[in-house]
Amino acid sequence: MKRITIAIDGHSSCGKSTMAKDLARDLGYIYVDTGAMYRSVTLYAMRHHLFGGNDEMDIDEDALRSQMDNISITFRLNAETGHPDTYLNGECVETDIRAMDVSSRVSIIAALPFVREAMVAQQQQMGKDGGIVMDGRDIGTVVFPDAELKVFVTASAEVRAQRRYDELKSKGMEADYDDILRNVQERDYIDSHRAVSPLRQADDALLLDNSHMTIAEQKQWLLEKAGELM
Repeated sequence: MKRITIAIDGHSSCGKSTMAKDLARDLGYIYVDTGAMYRSVTLYAMRHHLFGGNDEMDIDEDALRSQMDNISITFRLNAETGHPDTYLNGECVETDIRAMDVSSRVSIIAALPFVREAMVAQQQQMGKDGGIVMDGRDIGTVVFPDAELKVFVTASAEVRAQRRYDELKSKGMEADYDDILRNVQERDYIDSHRAVSPLRQADDALLLDNSHMTIAEQKQWLLEKAGELM
C-alpha cells in the first residue's frame, strides 16, 4: 500500500491536532504537531525573558535568533494516551504550551522568518519519506506543497472559542470565553496577514468546515479521503 504525505492546515482551535493524531494512529503513520513546535519556541522565549520592553508582546528578535540553535523540539509517544507529547530540550511541555499566555504570543513567534525557516527545515526532514500526517498553518502551501492529500480545516470563531474554553476547563485550567474568543480572532488576523507563509487554503486542498461535525464524522471523512489515494 502506498504511503502518502497528508497535510492538514487551518485556523486555530479547529481540532486539527486531534483529527491528525487520530488519523495517523489509524493509518500507522507518524504524526507531527507543527503548532506545538511554534508553541515550544514561544515557551522558550517566555522562560528566557525575551518578551518585554515597552510591551509584553514585544519580542527581542536578535536574542531569539542567536539562541535558536539551543532549542530542540522532539515528540515522544505517550503510552497512556496513544498520542505523542511535545518535548522542549528534553522536558515534556505538552501542558505548558497549551496555556493562554503562550496562545496569546505564539502567532508573534510564528511570524518571524528565521523561526519559520528553522521549523520548516525540521518538518521537511521529519516527513521526507512519506507515511506522515502533519498539521499546521502552511503545511500544504510551504512545507509539503506536493503532498498527496491536503485538507484545509475551518469553523466559526465562536465554535472554536467554545472548544478551546472547554478544553482548558477540562484540564482544570483558568479560562474566560470572551478572552479566548478575542485571542482566536486576533490569531486569525495575524496568521492570515503575516508576510511570511500566511495562512491560506492551497489551491488543491479539500475544505473541511467542522463547525457542526462530530469527531466521528470528521474521522470517517478523513479516512475516506486518505483511502482514495493509498
